[in-house]
Amino acid sequence: MEEPQQSSTEAGFALRRLVPPPALCGFLLLLALIFTGAYAVGAAVGPVAPDMQRSGTSDDGTGGTGGGGMDMKHGSGG
Repeated sequence: MEEPQQSSTEAGFALRRLVPPPALCGFLLLLALIFTGAYAVGAAVGPVAPDMQRSGTSDDGTGGTGGGGMDMKHGSGG
């Protein structure tokens, strides 16, 4: 019994179906380049506010790390 051979058009169609479109590949490459560039610029610039660090105590005298010295009284009841 003879087995039918795949024609080149059928094999090409199956291969094209598995490979993503060139526009998608280009978009993903551009996206990767933009993120890589942004990371490189951020690493070169350094931290935005190097002197701003958490001290472990808050300004309200409770010794906690929350609040940040802001008055947490809400409402008009006083």
